[in-house]
Amino acid sequence: MEETISLKELFETLRKRLSFILSITFIAIIISGVISYFFITPIYQTSTQLLVNQAKNEQSPYQNNEVQTNLQLINTYNVIIKSPAILEKVIKEMNLNMTVSELNGKITVQNEKDSQVVNLSVQDKNADRAAEIANTTADVFKKEIVNIMNVDNVSILAKATVTDEISPIKPRPLINIAIALVVGLIVGVGIALLLEYLDNTVKNEQEIEKLLGVPVLGVIASMNDSSTKDNKKKSSEKNARLRGETIGS
Repeated sequence: MEETISLKELFETLRKRLSFILSITFIAIIISGVISYFFITPIYQTSTQLLVNQAKNEQSPYQNNEVQTNLQLINTYNVIIKSPAILEKVIKEMNLNMTVSELNGKITVQNEKDSQVVNLSVQDKNADRAAEIANTTADVFKKEIVNIMNVDNVSILAKATVTDEISPIKPRPLINIAIALVVGLIVGVGIALLLEYLDNTVKNEQEIEKLLGVPVLGVIASMNDSSTKDNKKKSSEKNARLRGETIGS
């Protein structure tokens, strides 16, 4: 027979195990907060901007397809910026204790759609070092692109700076705690429903009627030791009184 559960039974199960669900949620929030504030190293991000322009021939008029050509060059430049030819020089110039692969993982290069401006972002646990890496990479790229592509069409629009108001981009404790809250509730509800499903004990006469399909004719009330002793005492007193009345008559 397929078992079904009504909405009322579902809410009754959740109400009965509400303290368990809240405990799981609270534990998830505490763990997330402790990890976010005390164990995850804060990561800062700084950015610099580069402008890519096609080198113009002073003797030729401005052509309408120059912007499109610049946009096509940007895709190539994005790859060159993160290439070993550039990053090795950055590491050497800054005397960084990291490999090209490690430095590559800290750098993100992207440009807005249909824009000639390239954003070069660097993430690092030290905000000042992140800004220095971004600015050094931009300077090295600007100098080396002349030799690599035989063109001088890169300008630095804005250098990376560090302000007193800079805050880490990750971790974000409040977001992590909110996620832990949702996950904790889901896990708590799931475990509560699982425990209820695995609980095969019969708790009341209604469940007996449901399982056996027959009506319950009577119920034996549960009695504790104190109730049993009180009943025996009262019975003994009653019997003694009856015997006294019988003897007196």
